[in-house]
Amino acid sequence: MLYYQSLEFAEPKLSLDSDDLQRRFYLRSRQLHPDRFARASNAEQQAALEASSVLNDAYRTLRNPVLRAEYFLKHHGFDIGEQRSKDVAPDLLEEVFELNMALEELKMGDESVREQIDHARGRFEHLRQGIDQQLEELFGRYDRQPEPGLLVGIRGLLNRRRYISNLIATATMAPSTDKS
Repeated sequence: MLYYQSLEFAEPKLSLDSDDLQRRFYLRSRQLHPDRFARASNAEQQAALEASSVLNDAYRTLRNPVLRAEYFLKHHGFDIGEQRSKDVAPDLLEEVFELNMALEELKMGDESVREQIDHARGRFEHLRQGIDQQLEELFGRYDRQPEPGLLVGIRGLLNRRRYISNLIATATMAPSTDKS
């Protein structure tokens, strides 16, 4: 996988040490920086620009555990699509319904539901933290013993995380009815 290769990892892993990743990035950045190729041929300058661009993309992707997992899964043949509501647990759908009702009431001027919206956002943030912990655990398990079934579980958690992140964003963007 190109991003792991650009940072000179021997093999792709889902769990990465952030300090090691940063160290690799800075080392490779110094090696590939286009300024080092100022006196080189146009072809070498262009190659340095492209390699530096790939390196920057690699670092941005691999330093974020969610983006790293999506990149990893994509290269293992998994479609990373949007979470569909039919795949969501019924109790979560009930909370989504209640959040949407409260948001609608808030739009109509009922400030009394703001506390309910804040509570829902807190609950969703807590759920997302739990998913992040589960992902970290699955990343380590997969790195120790690569089993395709673990990748299926990771994909499911990523989809659920995306769905919950969208709910958090919706609750955070609740309109203010303050007319001052």
